Amino acid sequence: MALAFVRRALKKAWHKYDAVGEYYAGDWFASQRELRRWVELRLLRDNGQIVGLARQVRFPLIVRGKDGHDHTVGHYVADFIYRECTGGKGWAPGDLVVEDAKGFRTELYRWKKKHFEQQYGIVIRET
Repeated sequence: MALAFVRRALKKAWHKYDAVGEYYAGDWFASQRELRRWVELRLLRDNGQIVGLARQVRFPLIVRGKDGHDHTVGHYVADFIYRECTGGKGWAPGDLVVEDAKGFRTELYRWKKKHFEQQYGIVIRET
């Protein structure tokens, strides 16, 4: 039993919320859920259903201070961003989709999600 645990620990890193991260094609994924979604999104991209696919995109979270200046209070890191292709002639890209492969929603995540959605006017899709 203990030997099996050691082997798993050596193969994969363990996350405090029991998510098991791993490398795939040279990239690190924090969870199996995130990795599965990345593979799905790449298939959609390869089939021309989405464009502009990117991972781990940082968005600054900004507030206006009492001094009247904008201050960055943190960052929200989106697991994935992309644009869905809309139907019709020419397959024009639609609005930006920001997606998070989420298993456990911490208090900090919920705050960042609210702040991001208010600041950018984009609703985060949780998968």
